[in-house]
Amino acid sequence: MPNMILIWLILTIVFIVVEMITVGLTSIWFAAGSLLSLIAAALGAPFGVQLAIFFIVSVVLLLATRTWVKKYFNSNIQKTNADRLIGQRTIITETVSNYDQTGKTVIQGLEWTVRAEDDKEIIEKGSMVEVIRISGVKLIVKSVKEEKTCSQQE
Repeated sequence: MPNMILIWLILTIVFIVVEMITVGLTSIWFAAGSLLSLIAAALGAPFGVQLAIFFIVSVVLLLATRTWVKKYFNSNIQKTNADRLIGQRTIITETVSNYDQTGKTVIQGLEWTVRAEDDKEIIEKGSMVEVIRISGVKLIVKSVKEEKTCSQQE
């Protein structure tokens, strides 16, 4: 059937173009499946066989390469600068009161608005806190007890 050859050729081209336009691997498996179906159509295979080849090849390639692709594409993901603040400790530069909507700190050279994890807690200026998450442009913190260093004990 010459029209099936044309349909598989068009599908192969469409899947390849979609793959080139998108950022990640999205349709390469379907391009391979349609290419093999195009070959099957050119060799005179019935439509059912062509369709089976398309689905089987696409699914097998998708399953076989999925873990490798996820590992390869996710290996370069880095936390944003803001995400790197989570877990860090800092000193409060303005008393934190969620009720009064006050609280500031300077961390990595930048001033941040701070809110306490517990709405009822008031954290005094000069207190040590730990960043537990970021909500919008505010650091959500919890109080931590300062550990004395050797120089502080002497």
